[in-house]
Amino acid sequence: MKFVAVLIALLAAPAVAFTPVTKARAAQIKEVAAAAAAAAVLTTAAPAFAGDVDAGALVFSANCAACHAGGNNVIQGEKTLRKDALVSYLSGGFKEASIVTQVTNGKNAMPAFGGRLGDDEIADVAAYVYDQASGDKWD
Repeated sequence: MKFVAVLIALLAAPAVAFTPVTKARAAQIKEVAAAAAAAAVLTTAAPAFAGDVDAGALVFSANCAACHAGGNNVIQGEKTLRKDALVSYLSGGFKEASIVTQVTNGKNAMPAFGGRLGDDEIADVAAYVYDQASGDKWD
């Protein structure tokens, strides 16, 4: 899609540069610019916290499952990764961004993973936890 937006802009540029600007031509230029802007907006990357659920499952298995297997919590039994518990205990509300913050900074008995995992890995595991909890998929 970005290719299409760039192609439109490149094709429109010579026409704009060598064509006298009338009111009708100005309207056409605005339409082309609006289409290019819309294409650019629609093809931009997702927010930093939007992760890959499948990759998150791997990160979870390697880094989180020792304490949180099946969405449970072996340290503090009531603080599971199930939706109702996350709604109650997660600072910032039940959303991926709040899970990213928790994983990055840690809290209480949970260690911070910000120094151990990259931002993409944290976003991926947050997406996985959110997906599992919101879909009631924990074993």
